Amino acid sequence: MTITERTQEIWDAFCGELTQEPTDDIKEALATVIRKIAEPLYGDGVFTTDVEAEKFQIADDLNELADELEVLK
Repeated sequence: MTITERTQEIWDAFCGELTQEPTDDIKEALATVIRKIAEPLYGDGVFTTDVEAEKFQIADDLNELADELEVLK
């Protein structure tokens, strides 16, 4: 599954929980929340353990998801 397909799957699941029609503003808000979740995972940007490196990768993946969400049609 590509990142775009995964992003579409996440967006569809999110929209399924909404009580109103989804809008671009709602999509932008979701992308912002995802970035806020990712932000603390970066820590100080320096990692000396595998766990810190993994957290950094997860943050990158979340930011990529947010980017993909913003351009999703």
